Amino acid sequence: MRTRIVAGNWKMNKTFDDAEVLITDIADALDDVALENAEVVLCPPALYLEMAADVAEESNFSLGAQNCYPADSGAYTGEISPLMLHSLKVNYCIIGHSERRKYFNESHEFLAKKVDALLNHEIRPIFCCGEVLPEREGNRHFAVVKKQLEESLFHLAVEAFTQVVIAYEPVWAIGTGVNATPAQAQEMHAYIRQLIATKYDHETAGNTTILYGGSCNGKNAAELFSQPDVDGGLIGGASLKAEEFLQIVSAL
Repeated sequence: MRTRIVAGNWKMNKTFDDAEVLITDIADALDDVALENAEVVLCPPALYLEMAADVAEESNFSLGAQNCYPADSGAYTGEISPLMLHSLKVNYCIIGHSERRKYFNESHEFLAKKVDALLNHEIRPIFCCGEVLPEREGNRHFAVVKKQLEESLFHLAVEAFTQVVIAYEPVWAIGTGVNATPAQAQEMHAYIRQLIATKYDHETAGNTTILYGGSCNGKNAAELFSQPDVDGGLIGGASLKAEEFLQIVSAL
């Protein structure tokens, strides 16, 4: 049975003091939540990972990073390695987010290296895939997602692939307030699961956690998560408010 996950991607937001308050508020609330076959992941900016790790040790959430560089160490000014993340007991790391692809020109090949580097240090990648609006309107969304998976993930042996979480993000819905309909989300999630079954096997596909990311909020989470192939969400803006984030968690 696959794990249902709500992961909060804070992006580049919050001062240290604000981050501490938000983490504490979420952690305190989660103490009273029974998460059966479900997991909450917080992905604050890298500056706050150590503080969040201290809280996570005695709390009901896992820790995630927003990015990494695929080397253990070296002359890569400003970068953070999976080895460093492992030393902070980071459990997850977001890879391939549309903003990294757009603003930092991250290629499929480069993302494959990141995936390998994370798995080498027992950190689970949350691999983002998805199409931009012209690709959706041109009916190329399935081909785009297929290429992203094939070139960044499908080199993995099945044992390694089972550690990957996939997050489908219709890029046209991120930060726009417009989300894919539950039917659109389900259609793509089912397609992704079928691609995995074809590459590996139906058991692996059935056990792969696939999250929806794209303007998911407290109002639409329950309907989105009720779809048979939607296993939770990668949450952006709504993860910055404890009350709304917890409402999304309650929809698991």
